[in-house]
Amino acid sequence: MKSSDTKVLRLIAIFKFVKAALLISIGIGALKLLHKDLATVLDHWIRMFGLAPGNQYVDRFFDKAANFTPHKIKLVGAASFLYAGLFLTEGTGLWLAKRWGEWVTVIITGSLLPLEIYEIHRHPTAVKIAVLIINIAVLIYLIYHIRANGAATK
Repeated sequence: MKSSDTKVLRLIAIFKFVKAALLISIGIGALKLLHKDLATVLDHWIRMFGLAPGNQYVDRFFDKAANFTPHKIKLVGAASFLYAGLFLTEGTGLWLAKRWGEWVTVIITGSLLPLEIYEIHRHPTAVKIAVLIINIAVLIYLIYHIRANGAATK
């Protein structure tokens, strides 16, 4: 494998590791909220970030988040840890430049694209669109890379 290929795989691995770290943080944060008054915690964060309590977006977020049940909070935490595990697996395989890592990344990334597109359709944000574009680029690169290396070994 060429040095440039390894560098690209490691760059993709870092992207996967960052996503995993964010999801682990979300999971830990969700589980820490289990035995707390969610409204009080949210009010504290809103004031800490200097957000206007009368703002329609802040109020909408506050209303939605305040209605989270402990069961929903557990689901958010569990889902965050599950996805983080997937991203850590992908990242590890890519960092080590393993063929299985490339395949796992293609399968997982490809299977999650419809969910990402659905989420963008529901609530489009610049971050979601950027992540989708990066994931599509990763998918295209890895498919090309797998096919090119498969042809080279024949």
